[in-house]
Amino acid sequence: MQISPSGKAEASPTAFSKAIPVTVMFLLFAMISFVTGLQNPFGVIARHQFEVSNFASQLGNFANFIAYLCMGVPAGLLLSRVGYKRTALAAVAVGFLGVLIMWLSGRLESFPVYLAGAFVAGFSMCMLNTVVNPMLNTIAGGGKRGNQLIQFGGACNSVAATIVPVLVGYLIGDLANARISNANPALYTALAVFLIAFVVLLVVKIPEPHTQPRTQAAPAASPSGASPWSYRHFLLGVVAIFIYVGLEVAIPSVANLYMTADAASGGLGMAAAVAGTLCGTYWFLMFIGRLLGGLLGAKLTARAQLAAVASLIALFILLAILLPSDIMVRMPVFRSNLSFAMQQVPLSVMFLILCGLCTSVMWGNIFNLSVEGLGQHTALASGIFMTMVCGGGIIPPLQGLLADAVGYSASYWLLFACALYLLFYALAGSRPAK
Repeated sequence: MQISPSGKAEASPTAFSKAIPVTVMFLLFAMISFVTGLQNPFGVIARHQFEVSNFASQLGNFANFIAYLCMGVPAGLLLSRVGYKRTALAAVAVGFLGVLIMWLSGRLESFPVYLAGAFVAGFSMCMLNTVVNPMLNTIAGGGKRGNQLIQFGGACNSVAATIVPVLVGYLIGDLANARISNANPALYTALAVFLIAFVVLLVVKIPEPHTQPRTQAAPAASPSGASPWSYRHFLLGVVAIFIYVGLEVAIPSVANLYMTADAASGGLGMAAAVAGTLCGTYWFLMFIGRLLGGLLGAKLTARAQLAAVASLIALFILLAILLPSDIMVRMPVFRSNLSFAMQQVPLSVMFLILCGLCTSVMWGNIFNLSVEGLGQHTALASGIFMTMVCGGGIIPPLQGLLADAVGYSASYWLLFACALYLLFYALAGSRPAK
């Protein structure tokens, strides 16, 4: 029991009282991934429907993620001023509008309208990310528990990410006749999820730890830095999150292009549905990795987890580059009927898919390492973090440009360099300066 200022006894927070906001945050985590993941298979559609280059096919990712650069800091300020609930409601409304514009682009058969919809949806994803990460970290009390809860939220994120490429790959059908309108069922699903989430958010009570007034009797602890930028480990962490998001998005996006391109273009000539199942398997492995990360989050430090997975992803990408594409292997892949089947794929592609296990826990680890010791600056730091998510819209087009110039396999040297930086951050850059 707690004693209120009036002298009355009040019940202490219970696990049940925390369960509702945690459930809502997990739902929002899934929404972020579902809408963001649409840009991956839509890149394949754009390349065939509008006959654009590999670089241009990734502009949907660019439009979606560059919105983070515009909205990251404003989202952090909005969170500080109006709280989690109002920020989340605004984000859901904006997301509904963005998906609606994407649906309209299918009716108009307009590539610019599609890019506009991806950009508007990106504003929503940025705002939602600004809410869910500090919210889960705060509910768990930070530290290892905070990292653990973020990993479980990431598992929900991965479930949605797994479904999107498989579903859209199935809906595309024949690549020669690929149209954005073919993916309307996926867009209708996104619109329905946004609508349901908006209603749920209206009736659910969300804790507002960063907007509650502080009392003189119990002042909040304030670190010595004047802003988040005063901390070296946060500054390097901002770079790390930029690189990580770009890495996570680019691996399956360019792999999807590689697998569906014909041999004359340097691709593997796979059907869209097969490539979609492989990309879905990448996101499914992220789901498995995040579950494991959540289970081990209370036992292993974020630094140890990040160092381990960064080393593995560098090795997997190196093998994918060096191995010839004619060495085949059979691997289980996730299918649209929610089952698994053995599929013969190049060994190099299998290593790219296995990267999903490595990228799975990186977000929570980098976030927790970067905001360690920031105290009252955490809300603003979360907003700054969101600006750097634009890496997911910058690195994939850069790799697409490299793929146009030097081929698909050689373009992954860019991602190998990204993995090396993340290893540096885990081993040295994330340590707070004394």
